[in-house]
Amino acid sequence: MARRCELTGKGTQVGHNVSHANNKTKRIYRPNLQQVSLASEALGNSYVLKISMSALRTVDKNGGLDPFLLKAKDSVLSPKALRLKRAIAKKTAQKAA
Repeated sequence: MARRCELTGKGTQVGHNVSHANNKTKRIYRPNLQQVSLASEALGNSYVLKISMSALRTVDKNGGLDPFLLKAKDSVLSPKALRLKRAIAKKTAQKAA
C-alpha cells in the first residue's frame, strides 16, 4: 500500500541531507501515518483509515469525521474515504428531508 494519507493525500517528499561541507545527498521525508479507527456519527459505525497525525488533529478540530469529510475536496480523498463521504452525505440528506 502506498504511503499516502487517505484523508489529505499527503505523501512522501524528496529532499537533500546537507552536510557542513555543503555536500548534498538525497533523502526521503515520509508522513507520520498511523492506522486509526474513526467513528462516523451519521452512519453509526467506526472505520479504520490510514491517516497522518496532522490529519487526525484536523479531524478533531473540525468536530469529527463527518464534518471533515463533508468539507474535504474529492480530489485528495482515497477511494475508501470517498465512498464514506458519499454515504455520509446521503444519510444527512435523508435526515434533513
